Amino acid sequence: MKTIFTLVLFISFTSAFAQAEKEVASQVEKLRLALIDPTVANLSELTSIHLSYGHSNGKLENQTQFIEALVSGASDFATVEFQDQTIQMQKNLAIVRHNLAADVLDGGIANSIKIGVILVWHKEKGNWKLIARQAYKLPQ
Repeated sequence: MKTIFTLVLFISFTSAFAQAEKEVASQVEKLRLALIDPTVANLSELTSIHLSYGHSNGKLENQTQFIEALVSGASDFATVEFQDQTIQMQKNLAIVRHNLAADVLDGGIANSIKIGVILVWHKEKGNWKLIARQAYKLPQ
């Protein structure tokens, strides 16, 4: 009887983690799309008010600065692709790693970039919110 109970408990936990991972993956895809077509509404929905958003050049933004840079067009993504993505779940936290390949227009200058990114998602009131992001230069 203990074996059956343990097996049922294991399957329940595995199913819950798989569901949470799917929810996070969905939020990451919504973020990718929001980078291309940013609005205050979609970016606010995806990010925590405590957001710490780090760029590969060392620039750091809070939620308001992050949203303003995208909505104003200061950072303008024409295309965005997330490559080699992994998701690690830990209770109400998710760590997502991927390479970001994009065509951007920064300050009127067209550029193609490929950087590494780590995202930290936190489940707040039933919704996964981006609480931290750090980009870094990939080795050549």
